[in-house]
Amino acid sequence: MICLGIESTAHTFGAGIVSSDGKVLSNVSDTYVPPKGWGIKPADAAAHHERVSSQIVESGLLKAGLSSKDISLVAYSHGPGLPPCLRKGLDAALRFSKENGIPVVGVNHCIAHIEIAKLFTKARDPVVLYVSGGNTQVLSFSEGRYRTFGETMDIGIGNALDKFGRSAGIGFPAGPEIERLARESRKYIELPYTVKGMDLSFSGIVTEALRKLKSGEKLEDVCFSLQETLFAMLTEVTERALSHTGKDEVIVTGGVAANSRLREMLETMCRERGARFHSVPKEFSGDNGAMIAWTGILSYSSGNRTVKPDIYPNERTDDVDVLWLK
Repeated sequence: MICLGIESTAHTFGAGIVSSDGKVLSNVSDTYVPPKGWGIKPADAAAHHERVSSQIVESGLLKAGLSSKDISLVAYSHGPGLPPCLRKGLDAALRFSKENGIPVVGVNHCIAHIEIAKLFTKARDPVVLYVSGGNTQVLSFSEGRYRTFGETMDIGIGNALDKFGRSAGIGFPAGPEIERLARESRKYIELPYTVKGMDLSFSGIVTEALRKLKSGEKLEDVCFSLQETLFAMLTEVTERALSHTGKDEVIVTGGVAANSRLREMLETMCRERGARFHSVPKEFSGDNGAMIAWTGILSYSSGNRTVKPDIYPNERTDDVDVLWLK
């Protein structure tokens, strides 16, 4: 089986082609970048997706050295995400399905981030730290679903970094530039540390970091302090989930998993606990079509059929029955 996966939950429209033995044949994308100082406007991102969708799918086929007739399944991200953007991905998947007479299957975007990480790292039963723009969760598989042990109570970690970046004059996405600036400092400025049980809150920390910046603190020092605080919180709740579950593996996945300082902190924690640490390859940390294609294969091969394709903008990770895991 060869699957075309279409990703369109937010700013990225991606197309990936993956075979049933887990080989990624192609993975291409195009990202909507809002004007400097602006966040994502869903209508503008959706218009971008509509403009590039056919081109990205064709580019994916070309890079894989395949024609549309070689594809036996098309998968799309049905949620969670921005409704106008999700709709463009669904439209592209239905169009390809109809033109080529092949089945279409919808998959959960968050679970796709987990499964692509497991594919490349060979992790079997890990605690998962899922960190992206709109999502921050600590998860692990139990009794048929990925169960949530802790999560953000307000905004996702990636959105927190972008919110700070917009006000600080850093371009979108802000995470990579914040990471670069943080490497130029070792001065820690006290910021709120907001962990409540297993849950986290980021918005107040961002507000205080911006206040410190406006009061005259250097941008590099604030970026260093912001990263250290946010990532220490994430490491703490991940360690607690590891202790609670008794598992011996940790995976970090999602767009913010590309951050080397976050990976370093998690790896140190795992080493001290005698656990194995895995991180998704950087190429597959952000939103991408390959993760949708691979999860589509897992879902379809386990018997799932999408009878009435639709979008589910608010679907949670722990809403989904994971049929391919025992």
